[in-house]
Amino acid sequence: MSVAKKTESGARHWLGTAREYVTHWAVAGFFIALTGFAPEHWFAHFLHSLPDDVQHWWPTGFDARIVIVFAGVAMIAVSAIVNGRRRHERTTPDAPTADAPLALPDTPSIAVLPFANISNEPQQEYFADGMAEDIITGLARVKSLVVIARNSSFAYKGKAVDVKQIGRELGVRYVLEGSVRRGGERIRITAQLIDAQSGGHLWAERFDQPIDDIFAVQDEIAMSVTGAIEPNIRKAEIERIKRKRPDSLRAYDLVLQALPFVYTGMADRAAPAIALLENALQLEPSYANAHALLAWCYHYRFSRGGLHEKDRIASIKHAHAAITAGSDDATSLGIAGFVIWIDEHDVARAFDVFNRALLLSEVNVVALVMSAVALSWMGESKLASERARRALRLSPFDSLNYLSYNALAVSAFHEGRFQDAHDAARHAVESNPGFSVTHLHLTAALVKLGHLDDAKAEAKVALGLHPGFAISRYAVTVGQVPAVFNPLAECWRKAGLPD
Repeated sequence: MSVAKKTESGARHWLGTAREYVTHWAVAGFFIALTGFAPEHWFAHFLHSLPDDVQHWWPTGFDARIVIVFAGVAMIAVSAIVNGRRRHERTTPDAPTADAPLALPDTPSIAVLPFANISNEPQQEYFADGMAEDIITGLARVKSLVVIARNSSFAYKGKAVDVKQIGRELGVRYVLEGSVRRGGERIRITAQLIDAQSGGHLWAERFDQPIDDIFAVQDEIAMSVTGAIEPNIRKAEIERIKRKRPDSLRAYDLVLQALPFVYTGMADRAAPAIALLENALQLEPSYANAHALLAWCYHYRFSRGGLHEKDRIASIKHAHAAITAGSDDATSLGIAGFVIWIDEHDVARAFDVFNRALLLSEVNVVALVMSAVALSWMGESKLASERARRALRLSPFDSLNYLSYNALAVSAFHEGRFQDAHDAARHAVESNPGFSVTHLHLTAALVKLGHLDDAKAEAKVALGLHPGFAISRYAVTVGQVPAVFNPLAECWRKAGLPD
């Protein structure tokens, strides 16, 4: 840049700054004040030129220059104050107030408040704070949640604030609060999940445990709370979306609207979900959860809708799309891993995806359930049972509990515990009576227990739900390990189910 251009640029910058800080009133005040320093005989001459009646009112011996100087200085001072306030208003952003609530994000949002220490020991404060911090950390791994940072939620520590006000100020739909009480060698922790808009309680739990290792107890309870929150928020979101106008549905809302159909597990009843999920992907093509659920629906169509190859190809395609788009989404990875295992039969890839999901969130109920089902059919009964029971413990009223019970039933049957298989299958039927597979597991257990008539009656229910069922067709998906599948198939034949 030349010297001339630099000079011109500097001059423009100086002039811009001068215009910002020096107003017309300040300039006028400067010249007025300067006028007050003019020679005295100028003012004497000016007074003599005024009319006689004006001169009569002018105080004798009064020096007008003093008034003029003070007037000019006053104009400069007032101009500086007013201009300063205006610049401050322009550069200071509007702060949210209680009367102007923060807008809610598109996805569910939650604030974890500091847990109250209601023990007689003030030194237990660290444990209460650590509990809330661990839960915040765990929830932050849940892809579908917006979690308010610790510093913001801990601003309410020690304050009695209504949860509705907290929801407005932090822009969250859900609030988790709790308390810690220690007595002797035991500790009791309570937690409540609250809808910040209505103030209604969505979930509550109490944990009462001996203190052997205080930090181990803290980790265990934090994981349990984290695992229970996501399924309960999912339920609340499904109920909320039912109340929305159809023309206001976004991609996330369409997925929520599809979930009840997906959870049926049957091709005919899940059909409406396919249209909803495809619409969601039109709005957001890289929506991992929509891809995963669509893969699951196409699996239903393949396995219980005629074994059409186009449905199998579609299920696998969307499963891989879910993995690509949702590498940090444990729920989507859990579903995708299941579809890759059951339809693509790529066992190594499927279990790698399951492991990735559980590394992201070891308390993700969907990943636990899906991997438990796959493990049970692969003959890994012990691990399958552990994951299924953990899922049931984390979310006792989850919509997917029938799958956990199915995993327990297959695992128990494979280990020769036929009464346990019967009990688990019975729970599965009660959890989802419209899912044909639950009746198949109950049928096999009844045969082994010697209740053949009951087994035949149950087999008829299964056929009524899935008229196209045949043992050979079912083997296409879950018959990957003959040592697990064949004993079940033998019982189904005894109950009159077609080959």
